[in-house]
Amino acid sequence: MAVPFHSGYHGTKFAVEGLSESTRYELEPFGIKIILIEPGAVGSSFWRNMKNAAKTSSLDINSPYAQMANNMSEAQKQMAENSMHPSEVAKVILQAVTSDNPDYRYVVGKDAVMALEARRSMSDREFGTLIKKQLNL
Repeated sequence: MAVPFHSGYHGTKFAVEGLSESTRYELEPFGIKIILIEPGAVGSSFWRNMKNAAKTSSLDINSPYAQMANNMSEAQKQMAENSMHPSEVAKVILQAVTSDNPDYRYVVGKDAVMALEARRSMSDREFGTLIKKQLNL
């Protein structure tokens, strides 16, 4: 899933998923298993170190994106505050790599599970409306 102001980040995540899915089929005949770990918000230095590109332009009060950027910034603060401990992801990784028959995809965290369930059960329009509402956009 993608949210505003993170196009590059989400683009790379989508690329990794596509690459993983493709190579999964190619490598499976050789006994090589590809596993995706898809966590929700994880408490790490990611949030503290995240920088918004051209911060002065998107958050400038004269920018047409100013309100949206401010709302997204507030939503990110809430995500960081409600993030899971990295050990939760580590447990799932350990489970996946030590399994004789691992699943292809592991979704980690209540936020990720709820978001994916919502995504699967809604139309694109409905899901877009939900994301905008949750981010106050």
